[in-house]
Amino acid sequence: MRKYVIISADEVNEVDFNKVIEQSANDLRYSSDSSKTIVKYEGTQPSFLSGKTEYTWVEIMTILATDEWIPDEPE
Repeated sequence: MRKYVIISADEVNEVDFNKVIEQSANDLRYSSDSSKTIVKYEGTQPSFLSGKTEYTWVEIMTILATDEWIPDEPE
């Protein structure tokens, strides 16, 4: 089962891209203000994410539907 974790953008350099679904930092989805991002993985939580909250697909979709994650519309 796929799991999702929100991390600070400052923590991206700590991500081992061999242990998550994304291939690189360029594949990550960032919050509207670029302060947070989400990483996905399957199986056991990678050690660099230890102590972080895991979300299910339904939970992360609910979070992504908030203003914090929806990009502003161009004017």
